[in-house]
Amino acid sequence: MSRLPLSLLPETATVQQDGSLAIGGCDVAELAAEFGTPLFIYDEAHLRARCREAVATFGLGNAVYATKAFLCTAMARLAYDEGMLLDVASGGELFVARRAGVPAGSLVMHGNNKSLDELRMAIVEGVRHIVVDSFDELDRLDALHAEGLPRPNVVARITPGLHVHTHEFIATGQDDSKFGFNLGNGSAMKAIDRMRRSPSMVLRGVHCHIGSNVFEAANFAKAAELMAGFAIPLDLPELVLGGGLGVAYVEGEEASTITQWGNVLLDACAALGVTSTVSVEPGRSIVASAAITVYTVGTMKELPGIRTYISVDGGMSDNPRPVLYGSGYEAFLPREVVAERPMSARLVGKHCESGDVLVLDAALPADVKVGDLLATPVTGAYGHSMASNYNKLTRPPVLFVRDGAARVVVRRETYEDLVQCDVE
Repeated sequence: MSRLPLSLLPETATVQQDGSLAIGGCDVAELAAEFGTPLFIYDEAHLRARCREAVATFGLGNAVYATKAFLCTAMARLAYDEGMLLDVASGGELFVARRAGVPAGSLVMHGNNKSLDELRMAIVEGVRHIVVDSFDELDRLDALHAEGLPRPNVVARITPGLHVHTHEFIATGQDDSKFGFNLGNGSAMKAIDRMRRSPSMVLRGVHCHIGSNVFEAANFAKAAELMAGFAIPLDLPELVLGGGLGVAYVEGEEASTITQWGNVLLDACAALGVTSTVSVEPGRSIVASAAITVYTVGTMKELPGIRTYISVDGGMSDNPRPVLYGSGYEAFLPREVVAERPMSARLVGKHCESGDVLVLDAALPADVKVGDLLATPVTGAYGHSMASNYNKLTRPPVLFVRDGAARVVVRRETYEDLVQCDVE
């Protein structure tokens, strides 16, 4: 029997006199009544605080928001307004950021398989730099320069050969990786030599990323050590140490703050003699704990001697992380946030998959019933951004709440939206 750890809720979350939840001064039940469920609710003050913390820790121009974690025009504008640069990993992400009014010079272009059109778009728009990931990409940049396009600034993505404790699907720094130029087999230096000699680009620095949702700050210090050993002799102006800082999702987990993470990285770089400008690309640590997802309980099915299933009106279409990575989440009832949770149930979605599971063993109050609002915290990263229309469910809306007011920044999809790309 346990209560929900309130530390998992957004910063402005409060438990009201009747025990119910408010975020940003807005009653969650009232928001659900007005906007329906499923519903993403983001604490705007929380988002801004994390952006400011990153900028304060690493310096203006050295904190780059990894938009893959959560992107819409409002989020792009917010991160930029708070002093962050933005990292985009596709033509689509670049388009959204530019549509939000973010200057191209404040954007960094990522991606392990950028198309010729995406590279052309990045160069024509004038992004700050392109993070080059392969020799094929170097060939494409040569071809674009031959077309008459200007020389872009580039940074070489290096795979440092570092294994970290996270799910294999989101580990990126090990030798066996689809990302970057391998440090151990000589590809990294070969790429650097070519980029330095190339008339098609201007080499500005080196980059690494060791994985996502990494908790141990020591892993980042080790990455800094490996990259410093490679980068210092090159005497390039920029060293990018990526993102990947983890966040607590369930009771008992602990993660470093952005400030603590930054201190570890910057102290390590200073001790190693790094003179390049050090920048980072946080994503999850900016947005994950800023949001909750609110559902409505639709079905409760008790199987004596086996388990109880509780089905909600969303599922893997709005949060695929449990299916993809076995990720853990907590669950609670917004009507009684601090209630004891003696009941164990499998929280599932409404999709045609037995694997459509949101929480394998959810702790819930004993009085949960059909029609209740049920919420999962820490869903601000990789929920909306990885959402799908499986079973033709419409994707949920996104609300930003602040100072007692809610604004829709992404509207709920309609059935008509589902057929807009169909050609009859």
